[in-house]
Amino acid sequence: MLARLLSAILMCVLAGGLGAMISVRAIAPAHKPPPSLQALLLKYRRPANAPSPDDNPTTAAKVTLGRQLFYDPRLSGSGVIACASCHNPTLGWEDGRATAIGDHGARLPRRSPTLLDVAWVDPLFWDGRAESLEDQARSPMAEHGEMNLRAAVAVQRVSSMPAYVQEFHAAFGAAPISIEAITRAIAAFERTIVSGTTPFDRWVTGDESAVSDQAKQGFVLFNGKARCASCHSGWRLTDDGFRDIGLPSNDPGRGHIVPGVAILDHAFKTPTLRNVAERGPYMHDGSISTLEGVIDHYDHGFVTRPSLASQIGPLHLSAPEKHALVAYLRALSSPQTRMAAPVLPRG
Repeated sequence: MLARLLSAILMCVLAGGLGAMISVRAIAPAHKPPPSLQALLLKYRRPANAPSPDDNPTTAAKVTLGRQLFYDPRLSGSGVIACASCHNPTLGWEDGRATAIGDHGARLPRRSPTLLDVAWVDPLFWDGRAESLEDQARSPMAEHGEMNLRAAVAVQRVSSMPAYVQEFHAAFGAAPISIEAITRAIAAFERTIVSGTTPFDRWVTGDESAVSDQAKQGFVLFNGKARCASCHSGWRLTDDGFRDIGLPSNDPGRGHIVPGVAILDHAFKTPTLRNVAERGPYMHDGSISTLEGVIDHYDHGFVTRPSLASQIGPLHLSAPEKHALVAYLRALSSPQTRMAAPVLPRG
């Protein structure tokens, strides 16, 4: 009965309000969602394959090399941290910290964003300053507060190891090792970081028992009263947009990259919600520790200012509705990735 009622509520939402709610008796049997719900679920269906750009097609040799470089701390100035230090596969490809730690223990102002499904993302970083994964791979390496390694030194270190030279030749031919080749290999590996199948995915493809009735109610709220889907849309649960969501932060975000556009002040990239239950703390600054806290923020906890996104406003959610939203968000989790660190070439 609850599944039928949820379908009725969703049809009401799609039709435009409570006045348009149809009779529960007219809803299709619980094991088969009505056409309106089926059509909505199709918008969340996963693609079959990850894309790769024409100028850096993904190959096995590049991925193998890129994985080693991703885990290699010698690509940092101190020789202590690697890409994997901030993007740990067992922590949702983040680091579990409120904000990242850079070279020599530097505390950075923003969280490490997840690399899940990053093959589909552009632009990248919280402020969108990188246009491609190749740019994204190069930027932290050179940034003083992050990995703190000049391109020439990175090339020299890699070129000094015969095993790396051999692998670069296998991936890119006989051309000399360059910073472009290093970042292309890392980007090729990162394009293989794809989230796994979740209970929600199984529901999308027709398994009505894959998620609870409470999670189904949360999905209805997510696409209706709670207005989450106005930003977290599609199979990755993000539209890749930039918005000020009312956090009490002085960080200008996208406004620093695109100055003079008022609506981009304090605006940050909408993150994917895949595996979100395992990826706390939340927001660009790690200022909210739980999913419940995130929902409370959107319900009533935001700061009002001229740049506040138009999608942000009081939601007046009840406690059961908040619980349902959390149940839905937890249904977006796939099994955690287990990936052993590769054996690295000797220096």
